[in-house]
Amino acid sequence: MSRLDTPIRKNDNVVVTTGKDRGKRGRVLKVVPADNRLVVEGVNFISRHTKPNPGKNIKGGIAKREAALHASNVQLVCPECGKPTRIGRRVLGDGRKVRFCRKCEGVVDK
Repeated sequence: MSRLDTPIRKNDNVVVTTGKDRGKRGRVLKVVPADNRLVVEGVNFISRHTKPNPGKNIKGGIAKREAALHASNVQLVCPECGKPTRIGRRVLGDGRKVRFCRKCEGVVDK
């Protein structure tokens, strides 16, 4: 199993850098560290064909939902400068480890 190499976490805002949804921005809904993948809100929609199941109150048909995409295909959007950026890590004076923007040196974690 590999670990998630990118410093992207749940509820971060990201921009897609490659693929059919290139340029779209969204919030990270789910992170799957084992597969190095993440689910982004409003990006990478797939059609899921479901059978009706009255016992579980599931209607049948074609449902659209977000699929996971690889973490290397997104970049984190800095909350201070609003640009897609790489992320660095640093230790503050009070001992906290935080992520920071490589472009504006702003702290990403609040």
